[in-house]
Amino acid sequence: MKIAFVTPELDPLVRKTPLAELSRVLPRALGQIGNDVRVFMPYSTAVDLSAVPEPESIGVVSITSGEPATFSIRRTKVDDMTVYLFGHPVYFRDRQPYGNEEGPYRDNGKRYAAFSRAVLASLPIVDFAPDVLHCPDWTTGLVPVLRELEYVNSQPDHPAAKAGVYFHITNFAIQGSFERDLLPQIGIPLSVFQRVHGIELGGKVNFLKAGCEFGTILGTNSVGHARRIQEQDRGYGLEETFRRRAKELVGIPTGVDYQAWNPESDTLLASPYGAADKNLNGKKRCKTALQQQFSLEKAARSPLVALMGRFDTDNGFDLVAEQLTSILEHGFEVVLMGAGRPDMHERLKTLETSFAGRCRLIEGYYANTAHAILGAADLLLIPSHYSAGSPLGAIAMRYGVVPIVYAGSGLEDYVQDVSTNPRTGTGFHFKNYTGESLLACVDEARKLYKDPAAWNTLVRRCLRQDFSWQATAAEYAKAYRRVTRRTRPRENSA
Repeated sequence: MKIAFVTPELDPLVRKTPLAELSRVLPRALGQIGNDVRVFMPYSTAVDLSAVPEPESIGVVSITSGEPATFSIRRTKVDDMTVYLFGHPVYFRDRQPYGNEEGPYRDNGKRYAAFSRAVLASLPIVDFAPDVLHCPDWTTGLVPVLRELEYVNSQPDHPAAKAGVYFHITNFAIQGSFERDLLPQIGIPLSVFQRVHGIELGGKVNFLKAGCEFGTILGTNSVGHARRIQEQDRGYGLEETFRRRAKELVGIPTGVDYQAWNPESDTLLASPYGAADKNLNGKKRCKTALQQQFSLEKAARSPLVALMGRFDTDNGFDLVAEQLTSILEHGFEVVLMGAGRPDMHERLKTLETSFAGRCRLIEGYYANTAHAILGAADLLLIPSHYSAGSPLGAIAMRYGVVPIVYAGSGLEDYVQDVSTNPRTGTGFHFKNYTGESLLACVDEARKLYKDPAAWNTLVRRCLRQDFSWQATAAEYAKAYRRVTRRTRPRENSA
């Protein structure tokens, strides 16, 4: 099968969110089972070409709908996978993928509308006729809309007309919402905005809704979450769309790249270890090494809690901030790594000073440090209201780190609650999205940690979990076959 994977990020070229890793490992895994996958992405100033072959120019593509624009097209390779870079002097070459220190760019709607058009128009130029266009999140939400409006009826022999769309939602929080005066600038008729199954949400043009309405098959990264987002007030404003399109909605848990994340062969750890290490001595050595590196107390029986990600409400950090003092007072050591608002960092620095030797803040994200933290940690706190798109919980279990997750986040597809399932559980669920429920769950983990034999059994159970991309890629291949079967014309009336 031929798949065009359209994305604003691709590790190692540009990484701003977890989408970068997904955009690398999923196409690679699909290629390994016999698919021809090519990546289409903007050539932004963030693109780092140091680790790939020098891109070769293969032409230009001009778009005339909306505001006219001409994109250069360059080709390179990542993991033997063809990558097409679309450069535009105003929209991308001198700018980041999403925004700068002042926030998202105001013309992001125009930027990604133009990019989406350029990708569809380029297919004959790059000589690729995909069966499926894989489009993740809001930045690619207009691809299925433009495919239908500009190709399906008027250019039925164009490769874009023949390709169905798998629209993949990994981040519901950022939806690409813009004022309706954007419509004439991007060449989208008002009727498409106004109709019942159109691209309007809350009076604005919503790119995520556009993808959800016009995609052939819709996907999210959790079977449970695919069901839950159809419930009232659980679909981020798109509940009606998800209920109506329930037969075209699938959930496929994210896989883990075990070439990159494997404690048995991880050279970034102080000591290798795995499920065969009955006493977990290698992991204990990793914990001691991290405590020494970050000037933490070398307390072997103090559970070490890690938290990695953005320190904001989308990631549930408001709950953590509310309870962090209590967690530290309950005898935990805490290591936090991530970025957030300056005021939040100042608050965390104050806690770091108040609990010297028990709390450590690392500002920003560092891949090598992430490996060391997971090698050492006993518990990983993932407090997000929605985390189904993140493989971090599955990666943590591979390192023998027990996750604590919100029961309605979508991560329950990975993490079974040990309180409910003592024989098969791999982590802890806090049932209510409150600071009190989170703290109670952390305290429940502390009580189990006091029983070394029971904790050792739980950790080794985590180490044996398998969320490889090979199985995940096979599930995507099944979903793509549904795309090719269900590509269909849509009604044009409101």
